[in-house]
Amino acid sequence: MQLYVIRRPSAWASLADLEMAGAKSARIGNDEMSDQLRWIRSYVVHEPDGRIGTFCIYEAMNGEAIREHARRVGMPGEEFYPVATTVIVRPDPAEAVPA
Repeated sequence: MQLYVIRRPSAWASLADLEMAGAKSARIGNDEMSDQLRWIRSYVVHEPDGRIGTFCIYEAMNGEAIREHARRVGMPGEEFYPVATTVIVRPDPAEAVPA
């Protein structure tokens, strides 16, 4: 499988909408397409228009698997890029756990 970055700009109105889409995405990826792609992680961003967007990291057999997964979930999936290499200066910071 190839590693991809998928850009989903301004795809959701709220974090709650994203959460629902994420649950559906995980279910479809794990239950229906596990031999074609794997969701690794997503970076969620606040877009300039006030909506929510993401940069998602997936492993996939090919771009068609990414498109098909996005179609089944009902989210954008046309803007994706194969990863050439990864440069890690520091690992992602751990989220603070409330005391």
